[in-house]
Amino acid sequence: MAHSWIARVGVALMVTLGFAASLLTGVQAQDTLPRPPQPFNGKIGQTAKDSTPDFPKEVAAPQGAPNILLIMTDDVGFAASSPFGGPIPTPTYDRLAKNGLRYTQFHTNALCSPTRAALITGRNHHSNASGAVMEISTGYPGYHSLMPKSSGTIAEVLKQHGYNTSWYGKNHNIPDWHTSQAGPFDLWPTGLGFEYFYGFLGGDTNQWKSAIYENTKPIEAEEQRGDKPMHFDQLMADRAITWLRMQHGVAPNKPFFAYYAPGTAHAPHHAPKEWIAKFKGQFDKGWDHLREEIYARQKQMGIIPADAKLTPRPKEIPSWESMSAEQQQLYARMMEVYAGALAHCDYQIGRVIDAIEEIGELDNTMVIFIQGDNGASAEGTLQGLANEVGAIANGVPESLEYLRSIMDDLGGPLAYNHYPVAWAHALDTPFQWTKQVASHFGGTRNGLVISWPKRITDKGGIRSQFHHVIDLVPTILEVTGIQFPKMLNGVAQKPIEGVSMAYTFANASAPSTRTTQYFEMLGNRAIYHDGWMAATTPLRLPWVFSGSKVGPEEFPWELYRVSEDFSAADNLAARNPDKLKELQGVFDREAKKYNVYPLDASLAERLDPAVRPSLTRGRTVFTYYPGMVRIPEATAPDMKNKSYSLTAEVEVPAGGDANGVLVTQGGRFGGWGLLLLDGKPTFVHAFSNQEQHKYRIASPQKLSPGKHTVQFDFQYDGGGAGKGGMGTLLVDGQQVAQGRIERTVRFRFSLDETFDVGEDTGTAVIEEYANRVPFKFSGTLAKVTINLAPHTLSAADHKEIEESGKALKAAE
Repeated sequence: MAHSWIARVGVALMVTLGFAASLLTGVQAQDTLPRPPQPFNGKIGQTAKDSTPDFPKEVAAPQGAPNILLIMTDDVGFAASSPFGGPIPTPTYDRLAKNGLRYTQFHTNALCSPTRAALITGRNHHSNASGAVMEISTGYPGYHSLMPKSSGTIAEVLKQHGYNTSWYGKNHNIPDWHTSQAGPFDLWPTGLGFEYFYGFLGGDTNQWKSAIYENTKPIEAEEQRGDKPMHFDQLMADRAITWLRMQHGVAPNKPFFAYYAPGTAHAPHHAPKEWIAKFKGQFDKGWDHLREEIYARQKQMGIIPADAKLTPRPKEIPSWESMSAEQQQLYARMMEVYAGALAHCDYQIGRVIDAIEEIGELDNTMVIFIQGDNGASAEGTLQGLANEVGAIANGVPESLEYLRSIMDDLGGPLAYNHYPVAWAHALDTPFQWTKQVASHFGGTRNGLVISWPKRITDKGGIRSQFHHVIDLVPTILEVTGIQFPKMLNGVAQKPIEGVSMAYTFANASAPSTRTTQYFEMLGNRAIYHDGWMAATTPLRLPWVFSGSKVGPEEFPWELYRVSEDFSAADNLAARNPDKLKELQGVFDREAKKYNVYPLDASLAERLDPAVRPSLTRGRTVFTYYPGMVRIPEATAPDMKNKSYSLTAEVEVPAGGDANGVLVTQGGRFGGWGLLLLDGKPTFVHAFSNQEQHKYRIASPQKLSPGKHTVQFDFQYDGGGAGKGGMGTLLVDGQQVAQGRIERTVRFRFSLDETFDVGEDTGTAVIEEYANRVPFKFSGTLAKVTINLAPHTLSAADHKEIEESGKALKAAE
């Protein structure tokens, strides 16, 4: 038996070595990057006549090195797309799969920031100080979110080996307090080896009014203004195509590395109406039927083994039959919207693939396409949402009647929608659990397709080797013939922690070279080792946003022999305690090696702002000037749950009215603004996107020409978080209006909208000026001053805010 194993490994090794040798003419070994200056080999005389020039030889990529297109979508489950048996047609993904390979045992890190950090570095997420999403970092080596310089990126290495590099779409790898225009910018994409960036920074964005950055500067897309905005997936495809054409047209012999990361299909699920309409009626039979249908199709296609079991639906998820007819109609619509979003995203990706083909580069482009950065998201609650942040974090009530009343708006600019939990569970078929749950494959198993027409000959092949997201960087290094340096930009580098997958290209039956891999997220953890998987039992449902009542050290453990039990359906812990104990020891070894400790399942410490650096802590007076826009919420004055005063110094031109925004934060789904509307000073507050939650306090008189101070004072009621208060509007020190604001935002205005002075760069707080955004102030604005009163929240109030934060951060 041992001799047989050695023989198999030997064959795999020979195949790998032979394949690697055939890829390129040689491997570029460079221990230090950047390279030291080259010696001058010419001749220097007194004049040019008696001198011989010698230009330094510029860096060039290895002869024949392929282009690399790295694609990763967001919150897409293993079973969502058609190449993996899913119900959503993805012709572009199908095309690549038919021309390349599908990987059925590829894994991510159960949440976005951790997966994304591992993807571009080839190191585990805790090695990158990215043990959780950026917004809940804590002061431990595996969790502080400041990715160390010793974890250099694949983009930086490829750039210094002669590649052009670019990044499109979602980032979510910048520490929360680094995201403003004050920087620092070393952990932004352009500081990590990407020569060009066009995308957004946070966990999600409004696809119809996106918080876009170009390199390090915030920009406003003209295509998204007005009542017919362009979807961001189309915008980013346009930018990628323009960059690819320019790069090839100017330097056709220089390879490119492009990282393409759509925000789809993370909430909000946004899609053009015509794409949603394609799926009308297709999900009317419900999530239970869909799961059975996917399971059967996966077996028929060979995606899962014939003996793979379908894990049962948890008792906490209701059956489709138990839903009323009204609920079924609404929930089917929500799934139609999700499907439309993913299908539309696939179409836009197809345009990028077509552009590469048009410039003649597709044959020698290795396309690595990961469908999802974690499992499908169950954060939409059991009934789905129309306002992700409002409902989860701020306690905005959304009744069934209300959700049904806006069914036609779902997917459009007036909604920030998410689907019910049960759809996520179905799209993770045949596995247990969903996004967030790193201990089970529903949270970590994602579809992967690799296409490289010039080198991969087994077109349409399926690969079942066990691999992880950290294995893609070493795969890229092998196929490009480049070695990762020991010293990068003056910093000694950590070893690459992944292993190359290139050996699988030519050998479907080669044994997996990844024999051990740990998983951990929010206390949920697992260890894969030699075909076995030990995993903790989740004690918090992914859609229940309160912390675990017990510490992670008390989590029960499960045991699966996944080499024979593909879907991890049969828990063997009680029958094989010795194997479980052995694997627990392996996890402990890996956890110590990769900075996984200390484990934290409570979330409380992570949500305390005092544990992270801050640009605003301790300040109560803020002064801003026109043009200061796109200030992220994390670096703006915190005006929640307290009294405050806003004062704007303005001048109205002679002979005319002045209109526009003086200062605002957030937008349609939660926010506030001080503005002149029809010439009248007005304060507005949006507790949510529902009209009943919009508050307006307005002067009955227009401002006369000349200089004025416009002031708004808010006296918070206290007695808890998100309570109401009395607002008073004053002009030149005289009260002109007063009114109650019954409910205020208690935890977060928005995940992507910002604080702006003199205009509104996001969505309008009230619909009266929605078609006039950015609604720049037409008079003269000298400055805006904000004075914050100390908050008077009790310990119980802070606990309420903390619970809201848990909900939001889990969703992010």
